[in-house]
Amino acid sequence: MSSTAPARIALGNYGESVAERHLVEAGMTVLDRNWRCPDGEIDLVLREGDTLVVCEVKTRSHDGCGTPHEAVDKTKLDRLKRLAIAWLEQHDVRAPGIRIDLVAVMHAPRGSALVEHVRGL
Repeated sequence: MSSTAPARIALGNYGESVAERHLVEAGMTVLDRNWRCPDGEIDLVLREGDTLVVCEVKTRSHDGCGTPHEAVDKTKLDRLKRLAIAWLEQHDVRAPGIRIDLVAVMHAPRGSALVEHVRGL
């Protein structure tokens, strides 16, 4: 691990907490957080009405490495789809609708983070 790894982990944890709070305040119910299997990890699994929502959280403190949106490419989206199916199978859940969302969190040096919820990637 590089010397910045603890800082990246802390930033990621911060972003996931901000995203979770934002989504719960918007009326969603958290079913799981940081669910892992051999194929990868889902940051947040939520329910919104009858829809199961798999949410990827991307947190940045600056856009020098690209925006949070740019981090979710086709490969990442395909992996999230596979992980959603694996989560449903492991939890024996049937959902009438499944959606993959992104919550982009921009950490501000002062004040509140900027949060953008992108529905249905």
